[in-house]
Amino acid sequence: MSSMNGKVVLITGGARGVGEEVARRLRRKGAKLVLTDVDVEPLAALAAELGGDEHVLTAVADVRDLPAMQRAVDAAVGRFGGIDVVMANAGIASFGSVLQVDPEAFKRVIDINVVGVFNTVRAALPSVIERRGYVLVVSSLAAFTSAPGLAAYHASKAGAEYFANTLRLEVAHRGVDVGSAHMSWIDTPLVQDAKSDLGTFREMLRRMPGPLKQTTTVAKCGEAFVKGIEGRKSRIYCPEWVGLFRWIRPVVATPLGERDIRRFTPELLPELDAEVAALGRSTSARTEALEK
Repeated sequence: MSSMNGKVVLITGGARGVGEEVARRLRRKGAKLVLTDVDVEPLAALAAELGGDEHVLTAVADVRDLPAMQRAVDAAVGRFGGIDVVMANAGIASFGSVLQVDPEAFKRVIDINVVGVFNTVRAALPSVIERRGYVLVVSSLAAFTSAPGLAAYHASKAGAEYFANTLRLEVAHRGVDVGSAHMSWIDTPLVQDAKSDLGTFREMLRRMPGPLKQTTTVAKCGEAFVKGIEGRKSRIYCPEWVGLFRWIRPVVATPLGERDIRRFTPELLPELDAEVAALGRSTSARTEALEK
């Protein structure tokens, strides 16, 4: 019998991408799910697929809204008795240089990717402590590296990592384990939309050094996440080589480590900014539509 059988797992951003994949895998292992998202239709469809009300509770909730997240947690506790695992997964990206990016889009990335993590954890933590559970904060390889035109995303994912590091210290004596997840490019709607919108994004990936140009499947990422959740890991890497960047981070942020990226930035960054200006938006069309 799986260690997740009967466990109650809260996943934000649960309607698509990695959240959806992890939800499917954990449900097959017998977990009960609490899924939040702002994308109504895919959230409802996934819940129906995974067994409906008996096994899945959904909440249309914006992670930027602490009272909404608290209501979702309260409903989960009322339905299932408590929460064992939290996966703070909801996240977006913006594109464009610091001079070009829409300031409101920049702020939205920070609000969702950092404040949203806080709101999720703050709402669920009393129940997780009661059950001596596990918190997984979804960060990224972006916490260890940098790429031009993605300042908000890198700043937010570094913030998410250090939030997890601090939380780990605060709750270890309460029997709660805390992990952060770090992935390279995953074939999620976020990356798919960026590739569709921006030719310069595709070209930037092509010119990235070594493994940084690779895109990993959602299935492989979901497998790594579930394994890490079951093992209550302090860090989850997908692919495994991402873990190396945690240790060489000081070198990555030197002129030598940035050499290849510095070479193409003078050419590609103005082109990226021109594409963003032509689109009239700094985030994906999907993200913009969900804001309305």
